Amino acid sequence: MDTDIKKEIGNKIRQFRTVKGLSRGQMADKLKMSESNYGHIERGEAEIGITRLIEISEVFEITLFDLLPSNNQSFFSITGNCITGNSHQSQSVILLSETQCAHELEKSKLQLELKDKELAMKDREIAYLTELLDMHKNSKSNLTE
Repeated sequence: MDTDIKKEIGNKIRQFRTVKGLSRGQMADKLKMSESNYGHIERGEAEIGITRLIEISEVFEITLFDLLPSNNQSFFSITGNCITGNSHQSQSVILLSETQCAHELEKSKLQLELKDKELAMKDREIAYLTELLDMHKNSKSNLTE
């Protein structure tokens, strides 16, 4: 695995861990590994297998794809009953059971629903802030009149 890709994955894992409010030790316990080895993952110093990535994504309740780089050098997609991966150096196919594919699809659907809710909340926040700004402008113009 390319060092830059390992570092990007490690950074994403660190960010998700921080958002979840977990310490490195707590993550290591959840993954049944030493804190030192877990630290190697976050620093991008360790080779990470697909099984370990799936375990990490399950701890964070996200999809596997949320942990993967989002640049053009590496991409992954679900097709049929497998995940295909392609990087600038190699290509691999990892077969998943129907249950695993259904699980990944369900997680993706839930994540999309969450993103839609977040977007709706942002829209409400923008509308509220716009209203406050208009009220501020109106009160300011009333004072100058």
